[in-house]
Amino acid sequence: MFRIGLTGGIGSGKNLVADLLMRRGVPVVDADAVAHALTAPGGAAMPAIRQAFGDTVIRPDGALDRDVMRSLIFSDQSLRVRLEALLHPMIYNEMKRQAALAQGPYAVFAVPLLVESGRWRHRVQRICVVDCEPATQVARVQVRSGLTPEVIERIMSAQATRDDRLAAADDVVFNGADTSLDELAASVDALHDKWLALAAQR
Repeated sequence: MFRIGLTGGIGSGKNLVADLLMRRGVPVVDADAVAHALTAPGGAAMPAIRQAFGDTVIRPDGALDRDVMRSLIFSDQSLRVRLEALLHPMIYNEMKRQAALAQGPYAVFAVPLLVESGRWRHRVQRICVVDCEPATQVARVQVRSGLTPEVIERIMSAQATRDDRLAAADDVVFNGADTSLDELAASVDALHDKWLALAAQR
């Protein structure tokens, strides 16, 4: 199956693009959704997280306390590396399992840290980046999550730069502050047609 890697910085609209693709019948395997399932109450990653980080990162219901973990990993790079080393193999294995069940000419792997990980270039045939202005990212995340601009900028600084993402892209969907939903949908339609044609050539 033809494989597309979909990525974008926080607040870029990657999830919206993924939703638009799913509405067109494209199977989307979402790394964020897998990570949430792994770190939910009873999630497969929770025993290892508890052992590695202690009870302070566990909510009373047994799920990962994302606010506490975010504070930890952005104050200590080594803790972020430890968490990623624990979670990323589990996430990838579950994504592979889901992809094996997918039907259709191509599948999309939605991965926030696709460029940063350095491991996805050989796993997909094309990389699609959802792009927007950095100021738009901050504004969208503030509205969505209530995080302060300082926290959002720290998250952005831990991600690949806009230039690095664009340099890695085979395809780009621009979803700027003034991009309407109809315009975004038209961009997705054009890419969908392009990817169907490329998949048919394989």
